[in-house]
Amino acid sequence: MPLVEKMAKLVKRLWAGHLPLEQAFWHYAVGYGLLINLLTSLAFLALIAREANMVPVALAFALPVPYNVIVTVAVWRSANAYPGPKKWADMARIGTVIWMVALTLA
Repeated sequence: MPLVEKMAKLVKRLWAGHLPLEQAFWHYAVGYGLLINLLTSLAFLALIAREANMVPVALAFALPVPYNVIVTVAVWRSANAYPGPKKWADMARIGTVIWMVALTLA
């Protein structure tokens, strides 16, 4: 299966909340979310430092937003299927929303 198809399948499973909560939260929201937002923030800052045109600056700033939305929805939906204590599902939801807002605005 080509890489694009594998990634599309993963995004569909993630969006639908079909991944375990621990994986959706720790791997995709915290781990990859931090990496993606850090890289795009560095690109954003580099473009500002080079006094680049505002179009690429705005694009670099907005680039991680779709990922952040997908992951927030994924954690929320995965939390609905979490078989453990409700408090952990609720904490994952709240933590992800705070984390993604902070990463998007930072």
